Amino acid sequence: MSDPYLVRYVGGPLDGRVDTLPQLPAEPKATVTHVHLHGGPKIVHHYDLHYAVEYGCEYRLREVDQDVSQD
Repeated sequence: MSDPYLVRYVGGPLDGRVDTLPQLPAEPKATVTHVHLHGGPKIVHHYDLHYAVEYGCEYRLREVDQDVSQD
């Protein structure tokens, strides 16, 4: 049995979240978009992929000034 592949999230509303996958994804997504829907306006956060040798990959919150598309 192989070790699970961990995906960690750093910053923003997903900070501290860890997803466990049974294996390394063939092509991990370069960016994960988290959309928070509630009674008010839609809030969108973007997380960019970074690799961590110890456990798998890590998605870090994109800084606002690094956002490539302004909606």
